[in-house]
Amino acid sequence: MHICNFCSNFAADLDFKYLNRIDSPADLKQIPLEELPHVCEELRQYIIEVLSKNPGHLGSSLGAIELTVALHYVFDTPKDKLVWDVGHQAYAHKILTGRRDRFPTNRQFKGLSPFTNPAESEYDAFIAGHASNSISAALGLDIADSHNIVAIIGDGAMTGGLAFEGLNNTSMDKNNLLIVLNDNHMAIDPLKGGITQYLVDLTTSAAYNKWRWRLYQLAVKLHLINENKKARILRRNNNLKAALSKQKSNIFTGLNIRYFGPTDGHDVIGLVRILSEIKNHRGPKVLHIITKKGKGYAPAENDQTVWHAPGEFDVETGERHTGSLSPVTPPLWQEVFGETLLELAKKNEKIVGITPAMPSGCSMSIMQKELPDRVFDVGIAEGHAVTFSAGLAKAGMLPYCNIYSTFLQRAYDNIVHDVALQNLHVVFCIDRAGIVGNDGATHHGLLDLAYLRPIPNIQICAPRTGEDLKQMLTLAETLDGPIAIRYPRGRTPQECSAPEPLRYGKGVKLRDGKDLAVLTIGAIGNTMVEAIEAIGKSIAHYDMRWLKPLDEEILHEVGKKYKTIVTAEDGMVAGGLGGAVLEWMADHGYTPRVIRLGVHDQFVEHGSTKELYQLLKLDKEGLCESLLQALEK
Repeated sequence: MHICNFCSNFAADLDFKYLNRIDSPADLKQIPLEELPHVCEELRQYIIEVLSKNPGHLGSSLGAIELTVALHYVFDTPKDKLVWDVGHQAYAHKILTGRRDRFPTNRQFKGLSPFTNPAESEYDAFIAGHASNSISAALGLDIADSHNIVAIIGDGAMTGGLAFEGLNNTSMDKNNLLIVLNDNHMAIDPLKGGITQYLVDLTTSAAYNKWRWRLYQLAVKLHLINENKKARILRRNNNLKAALSKQKSNIFTGLNIRYFGPTDGHDVIGLVRILSEIKNHRGPKVLHIITKKGKGYAPAENDQTVWHAPGEFDVETGERHTGSLSPVTPPLWQEVFGETLLELAKKNEKIVGITPAMPSGCSMSIMQKELPDRVFDVGIAEGHAVTFSAGLAKAGMLPYCNIYSTFLQRAYDNIVHDVALQNLHVVFCIDRAGIVGNDGATHHGLLDLAYLRPIPNIQICAPRTGEDLKQMLTLAETLDGPIAIRYPRGRTPQECSAPEPLRYGKGVKLRDGKDLAVLTIGAIGNTMVEAIEAIGKSIAHYDMRWLKPLDEEILHEVGKKYKTIVTAEDGMVAGGLGGAVLEWMADHGYTPRVIRLGVHDQFVEHGSTKELYQLLKLDKEGLCESLLQALEK
């Protein structure tokens, strides 16, 4: 295959002095310490070259190269374990751990995983697609394992509540966990909030921390601190440090977690020396390093948000290959959301926007630019985003809370307990629903319909077109209680016909037919339109629009008229539209055969949306095949 030839020859073609002979961390350790900066240069060049042709998360991995080299140089991986948070920092880690030649397949169908994945490599200690889980997972590994365990947390993950739950537990339980705080003041967008400012304040005390580190090293040399008594002495010493410096203890030392730093995260030799010094210290410890997202590639350093995941680009010029759009190219779903929200907010002062660190990703940045005081970026804290929205709603505001489908999973109890139980008017705008593509199983939005439908009071709808989305966002303003609007990634479809006005709890018949009834919800209805037209049979097609409440008028009609019903959704069939239709038919005495199309009991791998919809038989050809089989039976 072409890609395999590309993989095997790519690194060799770049004529690297060191990288081409590193097939494992053991090979890295054979390189003299003073040559490690050159290894970092080659890693940086390789990542830039590969990602210019096969897009991925560029900025975060460029910022973590020196740290990655130092960790593998000092620690005995995979016996010692590295827990990455978030996994898109780990491209250099993949390259150094036997995956160099396959790296050009990263994020591609049947290629390397987009994030760290234990099923892919023994060097990947834990899955890392969602943020803030590293400290908790690494603490569990440390307590159960006698080897060194390192949690690397960065790219905004420290703003997540789970990180602080893990930090609190780390301070209580006996462990030797090392937490590396990779501080670049960024997630995808610049980080905001008290934690970010707190870390800035820590970095401004660099002179104090340098003095404290030198004092500690002197104490070790003078045998004032020995290995057996180290942990006890160090913890007592926290009070001494605070008294000597006339400063308040930081949050880590306040929790009896030994704090080192801040230090330069791009000084690989310095990192090796510090890690070598502290790796065998007893008790929990934090190494705070300062890095720059996109380090070593000027375009990525200068526009860190865009170059988080820039797509294809020209390495020499930094020009991104965004493609040329015709004047009639339809907008992105997220753009329809952003523009509509701004229009609504201008007319209604009670409307506010909430996003967990994704203002540009969800296009709430459109409203943020014009009405900055009414948009709240709460950091990577989805549970807080939901409960914060509940508080706003309780006080009479109208929050539009935009969270990607996969990340909303993390706030399930908040939806149930804090919003739905009180029947509060919160509008959940669920972006990236369905198959999202190359980010894979950790990011597909396939569970939302199934996990939201059982919740009392919540109303659920999904647009088939951009106009549908506008109308749903507008109607949501007038409703009571929580409402969830879920829509996919990518561009809205070209309007194939004038859409019918949206009515609450009502679907729409797209075409009549006598042989078969098809019920769809959301954007997959557009693919179904194409499939039905291609077959040329007399098939009725209903766009349900609403999962909750269901359009019972449509269901009575199809229950009476058709012996076979096909449902289709870009989500899990267990608990989604198909399940709802089956339940309704059984409850009302209808006995049609219901064929449910969607995602069955599986996690879907990574690949392009085209490849994955084909894999799941939810593309045009797959739907045609399913419809023909239904007609034959």
